[in-house]
Order: sequence, then C-alpha cells, then structure tokens
Amino acid sequence: MVVSANGGRQFPLRPVLGVGALIFDSDRVLLVERGSPPLVGYWSLPGGCVETGERLEEAVVREVFEETGLDVTADRIAVIFERIMPAESGVCEYHYVLVDFYCTVRGGQLHPGDDSKRAEWVSFDKLPDLPMTEGTLEVIEACRTRPATCPYVARP
Repeated sequence: MVVSANGGRQFPLRPVLGVGALIFDSDRVLLVERGSPPLVGYWSLPGGCVETGERLEEAVVREVFEETGLDVTADRIAVIFERIMPAESGVCEYHYVLVDFYCTVRGGQLHPGDDSKRAEWVSFDKLPDLPMTEGTLEVIEACRTRPATCPYVARP
C-alpha cells in the first residue's frame, strides 16, 4: 500500500480540487515560480487547493494573496483544467482538478509568498522561454484571446 503524503496530495485516493487565477495586465500575465513540490522551479498561475468549507472564489482570492501579496476579485470562470501526473511506476502520483478564474487586482504589493520563489508580471512574448507547468502556456494563450464565458458556480 502506498501511503499518501504531502497533505494527501501525493498518491491521492481521489482527485484534489484546486483553483487558479488568470490575471492579465495589458500584454502581461501574473505568474509564480513554484517553491514547493511538485514541480519546484516551474512557473504557473497563482493558485492552490480549496480548503474544506471554503467557496471556490474565496479560495482563489486567498491563494493569490498568499502567493503574490495582491488582493484580487474572483470574476468569471475561465477554464476547468485537469492535471494527472503518473509516477514512473504508472500509478497516479498527483491528480488535480483546477477551476481557473479570471481575476482583477484591487490592491496589495506584489511579492512572492509562502510557497512561491518569485511572483512576476511576465510579458506574453517571454512565456515560451520559461519552464512552465504542463498546460499552463496553452491555458494562458486560450484565455487571453477569448472573452470571459458565462459558467458560474451553482449553489443551493
């Protein structure tokens, strides 16, 4: 039996729910360089796991603040992204379902947070030069060229 580590994220019994933020500023996007496993040193959208009892919008606002120091609003859902990362043995080592939101900066001071090495505005033309988590570049390119969709979170 494989014991789940990393807060239940590694070798999970079921997918882990997370959120991400697409924050655009003219010809730039806000990215963070990961400072914690998995994928240390890779660049990705700010975001993280949803805590039990936390609404998706609250989670993305909290995660962006923790990773970048910026206060944002969670606007519309941009995309739902699934990342499955198998171990060398073929067993699923990580499985995330990420709800990415378009977000707008309301304030704060940009600086790397608790599990980020760096937080930076990156121009679109520099994106191909960065080591990025799989799928991140494609999500950014797709979401920057299409208008916000109308999906919403339905709640009883």
